[in-house]
Amino acid sequence: MIDKKTYNEIGVHIPSILLPKEGIDMQKWSVVACDQYTSEPEYWEEVEKKVGDNPSTLHLIFPEIYLEHGNADERIKRINNEMKRYINEGILVSQKPCMLLVDRSTPHTKSRKGLILAVDLEKYDYSAGSQTLIRATEGTVIERLPPRVKIRENAILELPHVMLLIDDPDKTVIEPLAGKLDSFEKVYDFELMMNGGHIRGYRIDDGETLKGILKAIEALADPEVFKSKYKVGDDKGVLLFAVGDGNHSLASAKVHWENVKKSLSEAEVEDHPARFALVEVVNVHDDGIVFEPIHRVLFNIEPESVLNALQDFFGSSCCSLEKFDSLESVNKRLSELKREEAVHSFGFVTDRSFGVFTVQNPKHNLEVATLQGFLDYYLGKQKEAKVDYIHGEDVVTKLGSKPGNIGFYLPSMEKHDLFKTVILDGVLPRKTFSMGEAEEKRFYLECRKIVKD
Repeated sequence: MIDKKTYNEIGVHIPSILLPKEGIDMQKWSVVACDQYTSEPEYWEEVEKKVGDNPSTLHLIFPEIYLEHGNADERIKRINNEMKRYINEGILVSQKPCMLLVDRSTPHTKSRKGLILAVDLEKYDYSAGSQTLIRATEGTVIERLPPRVKIRENAILELPHVMLLIDDPDKTVIEPLAGKLDSFEKVYDFELMMNGGHIRGYRIDDGETLKGILKAIEALADPEVFKSKYKVGDDKGVLLFAVGDGNHSLASAKVHWENVKKSLSEAEVEDHPARFALVEVVNVHDDGIVFEPIHRVLFNIEPESVLNALQDFFGSSCCSLEKFDSLESVNKRLSELKREEAVHSFGFVTDRSFGVFTVQNPKHNLEVATLQGFLDYYLGKQKEAKVDYIHGEDVVTKLGSKPGNIGFYLPSMEKHDLFKTVILDGVLPRKTFSMGEAEEKRFYLECRKIVKD
């Protein structure tokens, strides 16, 4: 018997997972996270063609590229109806309580291992300065939550694209399971669509293995070990799970739970399904975890006026601007500047040229914070301008080189610095890093009920 008190204290819940019944085309079933390819409608149009009317998570989510199309209520109603149909018609089949070991390969990495489990939203707070066991790594934009909460409020299912990171350099939680794959039942094994790579899932439901996992997680959450590891005092709460992807989705789950909780008795609060959220936990030290930068593209602007505004914002005596004829030249110059102290540099592209913008003695620790400070200021002044957050230099170049746009190239941050930075400095600027390229993002696959039967 697993001690419920133990896993309550570490914010872990062993979920009852729903998976498609045998015979469902899994490649059509599984689609990428809804917050990807938000400036590339052709991607989602191709997904729709591939899926058609087949059972698919595409019919259970709201791709963010469509959020401003004006038919949100109709789309949400359709999503809720499809969820009910998939349950009533037996398209989704409940597994007994378990965790799933996931092994994902992508065009960029041979293997990235994760563990599907549920976490207790009572142990999570996305607010800046939070000291909870589960924490956001980047700033949460409160204005982005209402549409997501609305999607969830009448939904009977959740589909996770949330990925939580653990800082487990000794590889005690997930990696030991990879050596015992023959003892686990394989529940899926297929090629993901749209260059997403390959994914395998293994059910872990025997008591001893689950106990071992929980014990290893509990050891990471030991307060004395935590203080020694990060050289901090009693004023810092233990950070066990850091949100790596899906920050706003988990925040929406939290808001929804707080709304549901208002009408529940104390007893009902203890085990209501909406109290928990299905996630994939990954080790930041996994070789398959690579932090990629999230670039920026401004739309509906005049590029030269943006560059002039940049110089005005930072002061001409504290910044410099250089122009080049290729991205290769930009990257070469950025490599040279990286060796200089007290300097932040980022590249840019317009329809006329490439370039590098440099700021001396920046106020922030990360280049992304330096640029974001300007963007927040500029977007507050120029209401017609819009920004999108982009994965991949090639997409920045394609979008930024169009008339009326400007793209900014940002460097990546060191993944091993993530936990210590969040513990000591608090949340990072929004969209600071990405765990891999867009096609490496989590694909929807597993489901879980968030309402009482």
